[in-house]
Amino acid sequence: MHRLVLFVFLSISFTSYTQDYKTIFETSKGKETATYQQTIDFYRLLADNYPQISLMGIGMTDSGKPLHLVVYNSDKIFDFDKITKSTILINNGIHPGEPDGIDACMMLLRDIVQNEKLNKQYKDIVICIIPIYNVGGSLNRNSLSRVNQNGPESYGFRGNARNYDLNRDFIKNDTRNARTFTKIFHKIDPDVFIDNHVSNGADYQYTLTNLFTQHNKLGGELGVFLNQKMRPEIQKDLVEKGLIITPYVNVFNQVPEIGFSQFFDTPRYSTGYTTLYHTLGIMVETHMLKNYKDRVDATYSFMVSVLKFLQENGKEIEELRNQATNFVLSNKKYPIEWEIDSTKHTTLNFKGYAGNFETSKVTGLKRLKYDRSNPTTKPVKYYNFFKPKKEIIIPKAYIIPKDWWRIIDLLQLNNIEFYPLKKDTIISVESYRINDYKTVGKSYEGHYMHSGTKVLKSNIDQSFEKGDYYIPINQNGMRYLLETLEPEAKDSYFNWNFFDIILQQKEGFSPYVFEDLAFEILNNDPKLRSEFEQKKKENVDFSNNWYAQLNYIYMHSKYYEKAHLQYPVYRVLYN
Repeated sequence: MHRLVLFVFLSISFTSYTQDYKTIFETSKGKETATYQQTIDFYRLLADNYPQISLMGIGMTDSGKPLHLVVYNSDKIFDFDKITKSTILINNGIHPGEPDGIDACMMLLRDIVQNEKLNKQYKDIVICIIPIYNVGGSLNRNSLSRVNQNGPESYGFRGNARNYDLNRDFIKNDTRNARTFTKIFHKIDPDVFIDNHVSNGADYQYTLTNLFTQHNKLGGELGVFLNQKMRPEIQKDLVEKGLIITPYVNVFNQVPEIGFSQFFDTPRYSTGYTTLYHTLGIMVETHMLKNYKDRVDATYSFMVSVLKFLQENGKEIEELRNQATNFVLSNKKYPIEWEIDSTKHTTLNFKGYAGNFETSKVTGLKRLKYDRSNPTTKPVKYYNFFKPKKEIIIPKAYIIPKDWWRIIDLLQLNNIEFYPLKKDTIISVESYRINDYKTVGKSYEGHYMHSGTKVLKSNIDQSFEKGDYYIPINQNGMRYLLETLEPEAKDSYFNWNFFDIILQQKEGFSPYVFEDLAFEILNNDPKLRSEFEQKKKENVDFSNNWYAQLNYIYMHSKYYEKAHLQYPVYRVLYN
């Protein structure tokens, strides 16, 4: 296909194309993937011999080794403060057991830099590549952890050096890898982002599937551009090269023919995070049951098609990104919860295999089995439209007391603009109290996450101290602020346990002493007494629980601590 044709051209045209520039993937005839050290050595060799390439060590990873960034620029300029071209960032090895992008990118950059025609073709774009993001996982090499995968012979492990899944860490930043990625991302401010993966939720004929960030969530003209122009044109280019492609098959242990929805990439995931800054994000998902050589070739071809699209449409993408913040602000409301719009769907002419449920020889129960000798092509409903389920009014600003330094640190890392108050002051704000939430029973990526969070709102005049932080919403990172500081948002810092300390009471009462005070409180507050008596009538459990009754009175008295369940991030509303 396209890449193979390119290889033939290069071998004829360049006598300097020596064995030194062959990758492990090529010398093994598509059976092996490069190790971490082989990958870095390869890029160092390219950088030493081609001035259009720079290899940089940006920051540390949990493994104690640096995170590298490779940059290709035909102008030989690598200071991003001086770069005005369109940029693409390609991430590889976030799950090192899925190494297709690692090998594909090595060959792609070599082929470009050795071909003068391609140097000219990509003169208006800068290509940035993270060779291996999960360094620790790459060093933890084995041949067993991807139990069903069809090659390569050995590969890295999904968890990083501290066993984190890095594709769940883009918002919470628990790892050095994620913190360094954040620095790289804001250094580049890419127009397009690709994260290369391998997947297997079902069996089908496709080697290559892809997941463009959800277009309704991206929103505005940028979302329309992604869904109606970018995705179709890239897929058309791939089909013209003879590569069949379908959206990421979001099913597990079911036949795809039943229909499936688009995967909704919230900000914990790479493309969900990059969307917060109006970057067009794409996950490549090759199929792990296909042989390794075909998967790498498909990943290569996909990236070539994306580069072609960016070269041809870079100016339009830049304009749409520049308009995106104003578009979000103009709506005055922001969706913090989404649901599938079942009234809309796209029909896929899906190329699968006949699948049936038959009796398992292992369990004696029903199991799914595909028949690869029976390929099928059927219309399948693909639900790729989402609609807001809950919206909040966009505030003018947030205020965070300086005590919450961990949150401030994350805001700084994510390029958020804010400033300290110059003096003690009283400001009219909207305040949240946590009214309800659910917590998972098992640890998830080092956290016991909350969900179903509900808040009670009130408008108050709040005292703030000199040095507390005022964070205006009108900035490029506004989506980031709304997704992290609104506690009801799925990947908010509240739901990721950053504010769990407010959920614990620090003071209480001694029942045998409080009894007399409770009686006095009820006598002095007829409204509270009425509500108390009504609750006893309506709730049998409450009426039979003496401690619950005393606690109810305590929590509605002036003695109840104000910090309990008080969310310490305040909203300044527009007048």
